[in-house]
Amino acid sequence: MKFLTSGKVKDLYEIDESSMLFKFSNRVSAFDVKFHQDIPRKGEVLCKFAEFWFNELSVPNHFIERKTDTEIIVKKMKMLPIECVVRGYFYGSLVSRWKKGEVKIPEGTDTTLAAKLPEPVFDPTTKSEHDIPIDKSKALEMNLVTEDQYVWLEKTSIEIYKKMAKIADNVGFILADLKLEFGLLDGKITLGDSIGPDEYRLWPKDSFEVGKIQEAYDKQLLRDWLTANGYQKQFEDERDAGREPIAPEIPEEIISKMTERYVTAYEKLTGHSL
Repeated sequence: MKFLTSGKVKDLYEIDESSMLFKFSNRVSAFDVKFHQDIPRKGEVLCKFAEFWFNELSVPNHFIERKTDTEIIVKKMKMLPIECVVRGYFYGSLVSRWKKGEVKIPEGTDTTLAAKLPEPVFDPTTKSEHDIPIDKSKALEMNLVTEDQYVWLEKTSIEIYKKMAKIADNVGFILADLKLEFGLLDGKITLGDSIGPDEYRLWPKDSFEVGKIQEAYDKQLLRDWLTANGYQKQFEDERDAGREPIAPEIPEEIISKMTERYVTAYEKLTGHSL
């Protein structure tokens, strides 16, 4: 196999002209900063979650098979340069962007932190080192997709979010938001990349409370620790000064809690044990 590239979490290899291999690692990144420590079992959870969701969703996707605990084989396709984000709750960057007047939210939205939105909102971004939020007019202006493609991506992304949110709800979780990627395969838009706790926020229903930071069964646990300890602002200040931020050491308790929660989320959502 020919090594292609190494992403934040996955290493990609070419198998032949029509297929490739994703190897999931235990690496972690947050706020576009890569950390030196690993999150044990993360790669296995991400790999098996990708297999589960691709098999569960009825949308055409590029998944072929899972090869090992940390590797899947997928069809090669031309990825669309847009990340399809769906938000079901008033949380994360949506809050700060709304406060700055950079994004519109549905009429009658409760703007208390973590309140459920009246309807899921399609809130895409560009695909780059630092993703930039865009709307339909911006996506068309930047020639990222055609109008027909944008309409299809919005409708399909929201449908996928609703289906996944229902599955999560049935086992005691809230799916707060979701990031999906699509590509073109034989001229048709096809679901790609992978779907797991690096692509969504997952909250346990039994501790959910509007107005507070939620318990995270995803990467948000690390983001919350970074924000609470001033690192998020530090990263922003470094970038503003033209320097790349340096990742701090993640405390062992955060690492072990992340592993435990990744595993719990997988086992509850899928009904499979690791």
